[in-house]
Amino acid sequence: MPRTVYCVKLGRELPGLEKPPFPGELGLRIYENVSAEGYALWQPHMTILINHYGLNPADPDTRRILREQMEEFFFGADAQMPEGWMPETAAAGAGGGAKGGGAPARKK
Repeated sequence: MPRTVYCVKLGRELPGLEKPPFPGELGLRIYENVSAEGYALWQPHMTILINHYGLNPADPDTRRILREQMEEFFFGADAQMPEGWMPETAAAGAGGGAKGGGAPARKK
């Protein structure tokens, strides 16, 4: 039986990640508090941030910014998805779409 966690992003008990997504405190915190489904939401969000701000993932400053944004995405004040939210694939069939907030300001 897969390990489950109460997902802080999706607000319910779901299967967790198989291992921390990366080393360090934030990776462990995500492993313990974010479901695999919740973590999968980060990748498209990160892609939007990279494209919108023209970030270079090889740049150490960009990696710092992305970790800060990841922490906010999962654990910030507005981290939980709105009630009634459905993934885009499910929402498309229901005639709706998932909406998110605006992109964060780039820190200098």
